[in-house]
Amino acid sequence: MRPNTMKALEKSKPEEGLWMVQAPVPEIGPEEVLIRVNKTGICGTDIHIWNWDDWAAATVPIPMITGHEFAGEIVEMGRNVTGLEIGQRCSGEGHLITTDSRQSRAGKFHLDPGTRGIGVNEQGAFAQYLKLPAFNVVPLPEDVPDEIGAILDPLGNAVHTALSFDLLGEDVLITGAGPIGIMAAAVARHAGARNVVITDINPDRLQLAEHVVPTIRTVDVSKEDLQDVISELGMKEGFDVGLEMSGSQIALDQMVEALVMGGKIALLGIPPGKSPVDWSRIVFKAITIKGVYGREMFETWYKMIAMLQNGLDVSRVITHHFGVDDFAEGFAAMKSGRSGKVVLDWT
Repeated sequence: MRPNTMKALEKSKPEEGLWMVQAPVPEIGPEEVLIRVNKTGICGTDIHIWNWDDWAAATVPIPMITGHEFAGEIVEMGRNVTGLEIGQRCSGEGHLITTDSRQSRAGKFHLDPGTRGIGVNEQGAFAQYLKLPAFNVVPLPEDVPDEIGAILDPLGNAVHTALSFDLLGEDVLITGAGPIGIMAAAVARHAGARNVVITDINPDRLQLAEHVVPTIRTVDVSKEDLQDVISELGMKEGFDVGLEMSGSQIALDQMVEALVMGGKIALLGIPPGKSPVDWSRIVFKAITIKGVYGREMFETWYKMIAMLQNGLDVSRVITHHFGVDDFAEGFAAMKSGRSGKVVLDWT
């Protein structure tokens, strides 16, 4: 029988932390499904909300059940839902869109300006049950386990960024060896890039990158010069494609200098506040820059599941597993800067 209440992690007060509460199980509408959550991933956004920084305080209403990376199974369906089944395993797109914008009507759902996020603007997935529009549900094949399903959202960011440009035979520079940067390196290698180099100043993250994708070259830019690495790898002119994942202005400046004339950059990292940019250098090198937000709905989901079924392995980017009652330890691991992805088990 359907319970009336559920465990949930809630931002209950405008201060640091999250709190375990008993919350009502959501009531679904005719176009929605109710998902029993099995596993969730902790995201950098969740850390901002935990810390209650300026962005979170200006964005997230209280009380709010947070979390948006999840895997589970459908336990209820609205009367108008078709194409899904009770008991079906799934993940889901956490961006809730409108349908009346120019971008949505053109099928570019990920660019809808009216987008709202579960766990940020709407009640989220750090709970035993989640309601979600059936439109947003992504069924999970049997060969994609729940723990991978729980990190498809950030993997989707990596896939969207990495596949922004043709990578076959190209030399790729990734700045920022956080979990998404590391997964982007795995995607670039899987997509046929020749050389894949990832930079950071955190030795733990660089070690994890080598563990997840042994065939890439890691660079601690506090100790090595990228120009020396370019020479070492036999690249006469530099990198063809840059994937900026760090949000560091210094990293972006280094990337611009390390690219070939006419190189391409996909930007996912978000710098803190405004940053000075040497636009003349970008113009004179004829560099193309693309900003990346979220995942393409639903082409990115199709691509990443297809790659997972065809040999892409990102399982080792998950470094910590906790039962949900130990959520504080999970957040501490994420905040340490020494972890990969952290997964909470709700079962």
